[in-house]
Amino acid sequence: MATSWSNEVDRVIDGDLTAALAYVTPAGGAVVTAVAPIGLRDRERGTVGFTTSLGLPKKLERIRRNPRIALAYHARKHGFAGGTSYVMVQGDATVTLEPDRALLEDHIGPRAERYLGARKSGPFWDRWLQEYYADRVPVDVDVRRIVAWPELDCAGAAEVAGEPPPAAHAEPQSPPKNGTAPRMDAARAGEKAGRLPYVLLGFTGADGYPVVHPVSIADATSDGIVLEAATASLLPPGGRRAGLLAHDYGKQLVGLQARQFTGWLTAEEGSNRALYAPHTEQAFRAPGNKTLLLLANGLLAKRGLKKARRTGLIERLRETTG
Repeated sequence: MATSWSNEVDRVIDGDLTAALAYVTPAGGAVVTAVAPIGLRDRERGTVGFTTSLGLPKKLERIRRNPRIALAYHARKHGFAGGTSYVMVQGDATVTLEPDRALLEDHIGPRAERYLGARKSGPFWDRWLQEYYADRVPVDVDVRRIVAWPELDCAGAAEVAGEPPPAAHAEPQSPPKNGTAPRMDAARAGEKAGRLPYVLLGFTGADGYPVVHPVSIADATSDGIVLEAATASLLPPGGRRAGLLAHDYGKQLVGLQARQFTGWLTAEEGSNRALYAPHTEQAFRAPGNKTLLLLANGLLAKRGLKKARRTGLIERLRETTG
């Protein structure tokens, strides 16, 4: 049977401008990145969704390999929902790799304008944004469970819709062969990430689905970034691969900033603090002007799609899908 959810949860899914997407890496870690879900969901089918450009194919490749994902609706800023509920959706994603022009023009486009503003069109913009708009594809998620906390920091007792979550966190993981220590200037990375208001930690749960919880950056030293959660139960004890996302955004996502890490998380049983050793980092800062933002989005999508075609990634993904 399809998983159903409450009207309160539905208002959050419908209203939030952004969500944190987490997917599993081949090594059993998690990557956390920001998406604009534009309220995509179907309560009768028990699905939620988002879209992405074929010009940004890396996450599609990862999701095709392991469709277990999580979407965390964690911020009301510049959205349409009220309240303080934190909503985490876990489920299995289905990727469509052939853009559907009718779907984009009749459904996705009008819906996106509510959240992101009117789409630019005309001879120049139609060409420039071809890969960003016309080559967008949907990702549908069959919801396995929804966990909703009453507060945005995940304090308080959670309510669950669908399959009950595992009773405990996953067992600690074996350390990577290159060691668990930071592979960059952790103090500098933590200081920059700490300037951003939304910080999300992602790791793989005991059932293989990623888990995403909000944390704050309490300190940052050469040994790692000290993360603090609302309660100790949100942090898995021991060591494991984990992803970290710090981000902020303006109205219609103008001025978006994001710092995305993969690394090693270490937490002690019963503590609401953990040490995060960053291993890789990707940083992005969008222009504060809508026109400049669209120019940048178009360029990134064109470059990404060109690279994906040159390396044969899109063809491999389509062969796997078929």
